[in-house]
Amino acid sequence: MIDRSASTVFLSFLLVTSLCAAGLFAVDVGSTSPEPVAFNNTVSVGLTLESEYSLDDAVKLPRAQVFYSQYQYVVGYYGVETFVENQRQPAHDQRFGYPLTVYVTNYSDTEVELTDEGYPVTDGSPGWTDAETAWFVVGSEARTPAGETVIPFADRDDARAFTDEHGGSVQPWEAVLERSFDRDDAAVARDRVDDHRQLADERVENATALTERPTSLVVGENRDTVQAAIDRAPANTTVVLPEGTYAEKIEIDRPITLAGEGNVTLRGDGNGSVITVTSDRVAVRGIDITGVGNVTREGGDIPVEIDEQAWDATFTKYYAGTDAGIAAYDARGLLVQNVSIETPASGIIAYQSEDAVAQNVTVSGPGPAAGLAGILLFQSPSVVENSTFHGGRNGIYLYRSPRTIVRSNTIENNFLGVHLMYTGDTLLADNELREQPNHAIMIMTGPERNAVVGNTVRNAEAGISTGGSGTYVAYNLLANNDLGLRVDSTTSIYEHNVIVGNDVGAEASALLPTNRVVDNDFVGNDIHATAMSGPLRVWSRDGRGNYWQGAAGVANGGQSDLSYSPTDPIDRRLHRTDGTPTLARAPALKALAGLEGTVPGMRTGSIVDRAPSCAPNNPDVLERTEWKDDAWTCYETTQTSND
Repeated sequence: MIDRSASTVFLSFLLVTSLCAAGLFAVDVGSTSPEPVAFNNTVSVGLTLESEYSLDDAVKLPRAQVFYSQYQYVVGYYGVETFVENQRQPAHDQRFGYPLTVYVTNYSDTEVELTDEGYPVTDGSPGWTDAETAWFVVGSEARTPAGETVIPFADRDDARAFTDEHGGSVQPWEAVLERSFDRDDAAVARDRVDDHRQLADERVENATALTERPTSLVVGENRDTVQAAIDRAPANTTVVLPEGTYAEKIEIDRPITLAGEGNVTLRGDGNGSVITVTSDRVAVRGIDITGVGNVTREGGDIPVEIDEQAWDATFTKYYAGTDAGIAAYDARGLLVQNVSIETPASGIIAYQSEDAVAQNVTVSGPGPAAGLAGILLFQSPSVVENSTFHGGRNGIYLYRSPRTIVRSNTIENNFLGVHLMYTGDTLLADNELREQPNHAIMIMTGPERNAVVGNTVRNAEAGISTGGSGTYVAYNLLANNDLGLRVDSTTSIYEHNVIVGNDVGAEASALLPTNRVVDNDFVGNDIHATAMSGPLRVWSRDGRGNYWQGAAGVANGGQSDLSYSPTDPIDRRLHRTDGTPTLARAPALKALAGLEGTVPGMRTGSIVDRAPSCAPNNPDVLERTEWKDDAWTCYETTQTSND
């Protein structure tokens, strides 16, 4: 049992120290403005890393940097319009305070022209100017990789000269702040989930048509070897492999279907890929593949030309030419169906092979410390469904492959389950991930608008870790992981996730407090949530929060009348302590909760939920877990403040 007197003294101490800390956020603006800083020293948003790396050095995109009254870092925005739209987001002022000073790129410092894409290029490095005295060209031909952009000038005549050549109108800062700019966010990723499912269905339907091609040749009857039959087969026909084992490595350079009948094994010689595909509309189905080479890095020649000047050419050559059961290059519309692959390297590699479909595939790797990937997609938007990947370094690896749908797969005992690099606008849905020694789902290198929906993740070092921005993470079950959820993206939505039985339920690591985290359930975790250094994260919105086992209060329309902070030294223990209802309503704790409600930025490295749910938000999912009986509700009767 808790020593209530000791607890009350400790809570009183917290209240006093918190009141003192609140003074740190009082801002005396005075007459002195902070000087601009190097943009690399800001916390930057508004441009993916892929877009940034692919830009020519001469391109100088418009930028803004903002000093806020309640945020300890300078925020850098790629595009003035990015700042304008971000500062309109709900609770933005509550989280950041008000802008003390806004600096914008000054194109009056240098000559500026536009590329064919509309990107601004200059003959030098533009400096900074105060946004309040600057002039802005809006509605011109200027663009960034994200779309329409605003071009700032310190001198109005320079702005007018730009409009004479590139269109648009010249406006002051106040007018720019009133404009609306189209900017995608996490709501777009959420709204596109159904569209992605439909896109996957269309790709599968198109690929399935490849299984209906007429038979032209049967190996062993019309030709002695698989390769000879492929070389002889007319386009858009099927080459049949009767039951048996075929010791060959083959290349498919025409649009045919290679189909096994019965138990068919294609065995390579342990050197290189077993099947190499270099044609559109190829299907491989009903075959077991063994004898794959073991090269997992610094692969050989790729059978298609690559852009040697591309920013990622070295990476491409390092991995795209490695060994696989099936390696496809410039092979649009590839279908791999009912195929089993044993490999020391990769199962399937697709390079610049859009609209590929891997369906009912099983890839068995050498173990989570070896190999490369069950399936590795390079610049190949695809569908991976109803398949099993286990025993590799990566189960599914997407590299610059947007609009990929990964759904209803079983992914187990890989070092990384699903790994996304430079890949946005992708859907990961309804997958079962188990026993990943590292991350089950890892999204990195700054992508946008990914959706992670309806997955079950168990027994990983880290369940779901999402980088980038505009991410939608919802309806996932995260159980028995060292860390369930890492909140590392910005302007993202995390909702309706059930986070149970983890050592740490969630970790807030994003430096910008711009995420919406609501309607999730935290039950049975040793620690419900932690936060890295940074501002206070408010995990509630519009009177709705999350369910936290241990957050006891009086019910008020389905929400508790008390705030809850999983990072607070007392709150974080409530779900593991007897006497929770009494302690939760201690006067000092209530006073501290009230203070948090009035001073949003008072506590750094913390999380607060101002409207905790009185009952689980996702009872149907929670019912499937062993913690279903560990949740309790708020008091249902009105009580006095001294109860």
